[in-house]
Amino acid sequence: MVTQFSRGQKAQLSAVTQGTDLYVGIAINAPGEWDISCFGLDGDYRLSDDRYFVFFNQPTSPEKSVQLLGPQSGDTQAFRVSLDQVPASIGRLSFCAALDGVGSAAAIASGYLRIVVAGTEVLRYSFTGADFTSERAVMIGDLYRKGVWRVAAIGQGFQGGLAELIH
Repeated sequence: MVTQFSRGQKAQLSAVTQGTDLYVGIAINAPGEWDISCFGLDGDYRLSDDRYFVFFNQPTSPEKSVQLLGPQSGDTQAFRVSLDQVPASIGRLSFCAALDGVGSAAAIASGYLRIVVAGTEVLRYSFTGADFTSERAVMIGDLYRKGVWRVAAIGQGFQGGLAELIH
């Protein structure tokens, strides 16, 4: 059974799956080139180690706890996340998309973040451009530690694109 999340919704990951080896698929149906990445953030929500910025030019984190898989199964971009291998210094994995070129997130016809465990989709957060205005980058969703691993559907846009997301 797929748990449907809405913008702003949070839950313990264990309420959705007991799995720690996750496939995270993201789709964005919109004009332009959307670069999808994962930021491994420290306890202060900062990218304190650039090796945890996983994207097309750096497809894995140092210990391979986060791996970029590329487009798969209808997903614009996909990641493999091995939660039991994420170092304690990384408290949040934030999945984001940034528009490369002209346009804005308001033009997103449809999009989603989904989590698949052992071949079964267990969570889906769907969004559209109606959630945004002129933003050029979007924080889609997070996996984060707060005692235990949790999941959040963020859906927050940033005017300044990728540069604003990083800082």
